[in-house]
Amino acid sequence: MVASPSDDAWSVVDMIDQSPPVDCSKPYDTSTLAGKTILITGGASGFGAAFARHWARHGAHLIIGDVNDRAGEALVAELRSSSSPDQVILYQHCDVTSWSDQLALFKTAASSSKTKSIDAVVAGAGIVERGDPTTPSATSTVFDLPHALDSDSTTSPPPPPPLRVLAVNLTGVMYTTHLALYYLPLRAGGDRHLLLISSVAGLMPLVGQTEYTVSKHGVMGLFRALRGSAWTRGIRVNALTPYFVDTPLLPKPALALLAGAAKADLEDVVDAATRLMADWGIRGRALAVGPKMRVVDDEGDGSRVRMVEGEGRHDGERRQAVWEVYGHDYERVEVFVWRYLAVLNVMRRVRGWVGLVTDMLGLCFGKRA
Repeated sequence: MVASPSDDAWSVVDMIDQSPPVDCSKPYDTSTLAGKTILITGGASGFGAAFARHWARHGAHLIIGDVNDRAGEALVAELRSSSSPDQVILYQHCDVTSWSDQLALFKTAASSSKTKSIDAVVAGAGIVERGDPTTPSATSTVFDLPHALDSDSTTSPPPPPPLRVLAVNLTGVMYTTHLALYYLPLRAGGDRHLLLISSVAGLMPLVGQTEYTVSKHGVMGLFRALRGSAWTRGIRVNALTPYFVDTPLLPKPALALLAGAAKADLEDVVDAATRLMADWGIRGRALAVGPKMRVVDDEGDGSRVRMVEGEGRHDGERRQAVWEVYGHDYERVEVFVWRYLAVLNVMRRVRGWVGLVTDMLGLCFGKRA
């Protein structure tokens, strides 16, 4: 049974404590970043390094994991030179496909923190397929070209694909998420936040990057499922889906195809991530970051925003690069999801009463639960 478009009875927004839509035109308070311990995987370059630089300027403690030791150590040296001596800024080698590496990174983050806990985790590690789908070769690693993986493909089937992109972008993110779900609730009070980094490839097919597309769709599936349950552990889960940005992750063939076309700006990606990280009230939301567009707010309250073209200037016009995606898919759900979340809510209330009764018995009989 699927809810009809007009049936609000199947909304589970209140059940999962999802926050209202994000108004990306409004300012936000960055003072909440000061003193926050943030773990970033894939933090030595690209988005992760940009986040670290920006958040360090606002007083955050940063634990960065990556496989690029030279870049990671250089970044930490740079940040320490311009940050307060009281700030904890560390780098540790971490291959996100290794469970032991990730576990060691989380242990380091918790033990190095001023509060001996972690406030936020950014699952930022990611790679792309580096082969060129238009020019097959024996050294290509593009998933779409099995004949390119074996130079003697005319006489024998290809070997298994390496699936390195899937391992880093999805398995690695799952490892990071699993550990975040354990370590974040250890923080007593305050903010507990998991930020998943997907891509425009998580929203639409990126032809020629099949494995990358699959991995980023998987991250969005993780986000859409997890935000319906992480609230039970006091964790807010958000996601970021940037368009093409000129970072080391963007392959040269993609840059060539984008020549003359608009790309997203790194500063807008940092701004969107900072909004999600700093605003404790944003829960269960995903933001897409694209090229800046001219928009007009017809109602003045963000309810009716339209893009404008041409040279003419419109009243109330502004330029916007950040937009919300998957903002309403929990307002009407399948009956199984509604019932499952209803059961979760009942179980939470029951556990609350059990805890109260246990505490009262402990007080009465001189024992502490």
